[in-house]
Amino acid sequence: MPANPQDALPIRLTVDDSDSPSDVVDALFLGRFTTGEQPYARSRTIDRVKPGLTLLPPGASVLRSARDDDRSAVLAEGEGWTVLVSRWNRGADVTVTAVDGELAERVLEQATDGAQDEPEPQPENVTMGFWYVSPRRGPHRTTRQIAAGAWDDVRGNYTAPVAEALDGLMKVTPDDIAGRLLLLHGPPGTGKTSALRTLARSWRNWCQVDCVLDPERLFGDVGYLMDIAIGEDDGTAKGRWRLLLLEDCDELIRGEARHTAGQALSRLLNLTDGLLGQGRNVLVGVTTNEDLERLHPAVVRPGRCLARIEVGPLTRGEALAWLDREAPGREEAVGRDGATLAELYALRRGAGPSSIPGQPSPRGAGLYL
Repeated sequence: MPANPQDALPIRLTVDDSDSPSDVVDALFLGRFTTGEQPYARSRTIDRVKPGLTLLPPGASVLRSARDDDRSAVLAEGEGWTVLVSRWNRGADVTVTAVDGELAERVLEQATDGAQDEPEPQPENVTMGFWYVSPRRGPHRTTRQIAAGAWDDVRGNYTAPVAEALDGLMKVTPDDIAGRLLLLHGPPGTGKTSALRTLARSWRNWCQVDCVLDPERLFGDVGYLMDIAIGEDDGTAKGRWRLLLLEDCDELIRGEARHTAGQALSRLLNLTDGLLGQGRNVLVGVTTNEDLERLHPAVVRPGRCLARIEVGPLTRGEALAWLDREAPGREEAVGRDGATLAELYALRRGAGPSSIPGQPSPRGAGLYL
C-alpha cells in the first residue's frame, strides 16, 4: 500500500489527433493538484465576462495559452498557486490550485472580483436561465436577457378563452400556488412559448425562470435532475421560486409515456408533488402539441396543475381584428377557421395567402406552404 494517495496515481498524458491544444492545457493544469504539491482547488463560473478582462490574478506568469474554434485556455502560475482560465463566447471557468485553501480562495477572488458583466436592465427584458449538459463541464446553467412583451401589449395575440385564463396566471403570487405543474398544450404556432416569455416578465420579482434545453436527458439522468432540483443557484436559497420550462415534451407526458419513456414521467411527477420536490420552491412548466385527451391521466389529475391551458388559434373575427391593427389590407388571407399567431405574423411579414389553411396554394408552391 503506497504511503500517499498520489503515489498510486502515476501521471501519463496521452495525446492523439482528437485532442486540441486546449485539452493539453487542461491536463497540464491538473499535475500539481494530482501530485499533492498544490492540494487545494477552488473554482468559479462567470456567465458573462466584462470586456477586456484577462481573469488572471496580479503577478500571474503565463505558462501556456491555447485558442480553439469554440474556446480558449490560459494556464498561469504565481507563488504557491496555479490558475486555469477557460473561456467560451462571453463566459468563463476559473479554477485555482494552491498550497493551502486560504491562498486558493484569495487568488480566485482576485481573478474574478467584479468580472461579471451586468448589462443595463431594460424594462422589456427578463433574465432567463438555460440549463444543458456540456461535454466539458457536465450540467451547466447560463443566463441571457430575453425580450418579453408586457401582458397588456400581447393579450390580443390569444383567443378570448385563452386570454382570460392567462389573465389569472399572469397575476399569480407565491401565496396563490396550489399545484406545481403548469401545462400549455395546443397546435404549433399558437403562441405557447411567447406566453411563457411574458409570464417570466410578469413573475420576475419573485420567480426565476429557467429553460431546460435537453429535457429528455434531464429526466433520464438522476445526477442532472438532482443538480437542478436540489442545487442552490442564483437566489433560490433566499426564498425565490424557480420555474423550469420544458418545451415540446410530447413523448414525456402523452398517455403511453410510462412505457416509452421509462422512469422519466415518474421523475417529473415526483419533482412536482413528490418527495423530490418537498421543501423546494420549484414549478415545472411544460408545453406540448398533444391534445388533452392524449395526455397521461397522472399529469392532468386535479390538484397537480397550477394551470392547464389549451392554446388554440384565433377565430376568424379575432384574426381579422388582429390584422386590422397589425397589417391592414391582408384580411382577405384569413380562412373561415381563423388563423394561428404564427400564420398572422407570417402575413404581417408579407407572406402570401397560402400561409393560412383553407387558402389555395400558388402553382409550384413547396410542401411547407
